[in-house]
Amino acid sequence: MAVDPLIELQDVNKHFGDLHVLQDINLTVGRGEVVVVIGPSGSGKSTLCRAINRLETIGSGTIRLDGQLLPDEGKELARLRADVGMVFQSFNLFAHRTVLQNVSLGQVKVRGRKKEEADRRSRELLDRVGVADQADKYPAQLSGGQQQRVAIARALAMEPKAMLFDEPTSALDPEMITEVLEVMKALAADGMTMIVVTHEMGFARSAANRVVFMADGRIVEDRTPDDFFTRPSSDRAKDFLSKILKH
Repeated sequence: MAVDPLIELQDVNKHFGDLHVLQDINLTVGRGEVVVVIGPSGSGKSTLCRAINRLETIGSGTIRLDGQLLPDEGKELARLRADVGMVFQSFNLFAHRTVLQNVSLGQVKVRGRKKEEADRRSRELLDRVGVADQADKYPAQLSGGQQQRVAIARALAMEPKAMLFDEPTSALDPEMITEVLEVMKALAADGMTMIVVTHEMGFARSAANRVVFMADGRIVEDRTPDDFFTRPSSDRAKDFLSKILKH
């Protein structure tokens, strides 16, 4: 068990109709841990990620953030979503707002910051993710890699306790993937608690404290990257790794 649990899932189940997409999920993520979730398509990885932010409701079980049960709706839920930053496959930036406005908006609306303070903080974060010079542009004027880095800055602006990444690089061209992963590695090195659903095995090896391997809605393995990649214990993981590491 993690020393100081920040995210705790106990006996979590979720169905989409007859499909049992999350089956008795038990997962604890400690403060400052980086947990990478991998597995074949349809294994429940993204659903798991979205359930932690309550973008998906669960059928049974409990999810706690920093000791508190996830709220159902209303102001409490908005506050939770501010505490758990989420970065998606698609960047979800507001097309009609500048980069700076995109990063400042939530700070003003949810965190109650003054616009000047929010803008100052936004510029610092845009600098941190390497796109300070793009602040006055609109998302459509940026590359995919730049847009994803803005999305990361926007999530960080809320000063979240944890960050969820749901396949953050899968919509990007290969040369842009590296620039986004570099930002994520820097966050991990700074001690940000992160759950990352990804196909990037290099990132899993170098930045994760733990690799969680999912198949058919279950957690099959939960181990250190070194153990998982060199000595997978389940046939499902061995099969998965043999397929992806050949490429």
